[in-house]
Parts: sequence; C-alpha cells; structure tokens
Amino acid sequence: MAISLTEAAATRVKTFLAARGHGIGLRLGVRKTGCSGFAYVINYAEGPQPGDAEFEDRGVRVFVDADSLTLIDGTIVDFVKQGLNEAFRFRNPNVKGECGCGESFSV
Repeated sequence: MAISLTEAAATRVKTFLAARGHGIGLRLGVRKTGCSGFAYVINYAEGPQPGDAEFEDRGVRVFVDADSLTLIDGTIVDFVKQGLNEAFRFRNPNVKGECGCGESFSV
C-alpha cells in the first residue's frame, strides 16, 4: 500500500509547511459527499493519529487513516497550475467513475 507525490506536489507541500512554520506533513483522506460518493480531503498534518498509515515520498510525510486508505491506495498526488487556477490533483487507480466537475468519485 502506498501514496506517492509528484515533484510539483512535494515542492508545494514543503513550501506551505515552511511558510506556516509548523506541521510535519500532509494528511490525505476521503469523505462521503458529492454526486459520485466520495471526495478527497487534504490538510496539513500536525502529527500521526491512531490507526494512520504513514508514507514518505520526496521528503514529505503523508498520513492516511485506515478507512480512507482502502479507497485511495496507489494514488499519485500532483499539483497543477492552469492560468490563475492551481490545485492538487489525484490519480487514483481505484476510481470507477467521477462526477462531471471532478470533485467527487466512486470506487
């Protein structure tokens, strides 16, 4: 089981953690919502929570709760800029469908 980051995503996380002055990594998860069933949740991690899986990629620690990991195992997190828009993007091999706006997915 693993979550990985592109160089762009790792650089973005490191930059934001340095600017914040606290936090030890990235927390990635999912919640039930949207027209397709699940949405990604991404936050800074202040520390591990009980039951978390921990990964490290490109110098960034990534924490994922056990329930979310079954839905996002193998995901590659990217960070993209398109014009004035910038966002994290997820390449999740478990996805069976996505809503039209790309905000939610089903497995």
